[in-house]
Amino acid sequence: MSFKIAFIGAGSIGFTRGLLRDIMSVPEFQTIDVAFTDINQKNLDMVTQLCQRDIDENGLAITIEATTDRRTALTDAKYIFNVVRIGGLEAFKHDVEIPLKYGVDQCVGDTLSAGGIMYGQRGIAEMLEICKDISEVADPGVLLLNYANPMAMLTWACNKYGGVNTIGLCHGVQNGHKQIAEVLGRKKEEVDIICAGINHQTWYMEVKTNGVDRTGDLLEGFESHPEYKDTEKVRIDMLRRFGYFSTESNGHLSEYVPWYRKRPEEINEWIDLSSWINGETGGYLRVCTEGRNWFETDFPNWLKEPAFEYKEENRGEEHGSYILEGLETGRVYRGHFNRVNNGIISNLPDDAIIEAPGYVDRNGINMPYIGDLPLGPAAVCNVSISVQRLAVEAAVHGDDYLLRQAMMMDPLVGAVCNPEEIWQMTDEMLVAEKKWLPQYKEAIAQAEKRLAEEEQIPTKDYQGATRVKVKSVAEMAKDREAAVKNAGEADKGNF
Repeated sequence: MSFKIAFIGAGSIGFTRGLLRDIMSVPEFQTIDVAFTDINQKNLDMVTQLCQRDIDENGLAITIEATTDRRTALTDAKYIFNVVRIGGLEAFKHDVEIPLKYGVDQCVGDTLSAGGIMYGQRGIAEMLEICKDISEVADPGVLLLNYANPMAMLTWACNKYGGVNTIGLCHGVQNGHKQIAEVLGRKKEEVDIICAGINHQTWYMEVKTNGVDRTGDLLEGFESHPEYKDTEKVRIDMLRRFGYFSTESNGHLSEYVPWYRKRPEEINEWIDLSSWINGETGGYLRVCTEGRNWFETDFPNWLKEPAFEYKEENRGEEHGSYILEGLETGRVYRGHFNRVNNGIISNLPDDAIIEAPGYVDRNGINMPYIGDLPLGPAAVCNVSISVQRLAVEAAVHGDDYLLRQAMMMDPLVGAVCNPEEIWQMTDEMLVAEKKWLPQYKEAIAQAEKRLAEEEQIPTKDYQGATRVKVKSVAEMAKDREAAVKNAGEADKGNF
């Protein structure tokens, strides 16, 4: 079997390597063509060395085509994996630090809230350029598998404005599935689930063991769990008040809704610092910074470690390889995917990107009808969808008026800031990130003028309610196992 796959943003620390291992674990795929592209030559070289070493050690006759020329990598590609982080850590720092001055305390800042909205502005501008290249040089039947955040916004823009068939993929459903099985005292394979909603706000609508609905047992199970009762307080509270468990981690979920991070003195009541993803202020920025520093320092040791073995038992749970397997071999795969709604969830907008069950085989990716979500979960999703729609249209058209409206409608930003603060914060973020926002050239010039000439609202020297210091490489070296694990999470943690 021969076809070409390409990775955009392939210089990610561990995610590219893991996805490639999953794909190469399918016997029929061990003669395909592979291309990597990234704008950072150094990162691209390091990841290519690791992955090529894996390929060689597994006895495969594949040579990775690694290039900073994106169009070359995309030429004739049938499947394209998007794992980019537009603006890198430099822009990501602005996403976290500037909102903090206005009291907006984010754990991650890559999906909603002020950071996620600006991440979307950068990402959509570049994704439309990527889609243009894909349309011109890739295989006519190409499928774009988007792993980049903000998942819904980027997938929305690629489908509506990029003209490229795009599916958004995430691992939140799988991770929550593991937790649910644990609190029910079952193995994961013994628990059947149906999730529906939007990415990072997907709800476990059905949880069954032996055909019996166990949804009503989850609250007691999580409240009495020795670990989760402390680490998942936000998710447990949402389960208590809305009736359904949400896919996303405590830290992520806390920044998508208006109730848990709006008063600094209350934030500690809802989070736990045993892991960044439980709600640490700027937790993902810290992990990414530490992970990148460690990988660059420790890279020679990674090459000395055993290569990944391309075996089925080593295959991960990311949907990507299973989708390719279903489409190419006809083996049926069931997962949860992000697609344009078009009536799948009947009380969410048709144009929204929803996350729901899907089936893959040679006939394609098919998403069955779900019907209505319960009113409460639907209301939570619809608020976020309104923000996403405003943010997508703002990014596509370079409309800073819509961008400011997206900021105002965001649940956490709106809970913390008044309109004048939101306007000024948006000006600051536009100016700080201007080199990644070509569509806002005129708006940024006006924002620069306002910031220079007009009296500004005082801001706070606020580091967040639960900030943890970034470790030095020397400090990380004291526990190399933890540092290596951390470097993997700097791509895509177990959210």
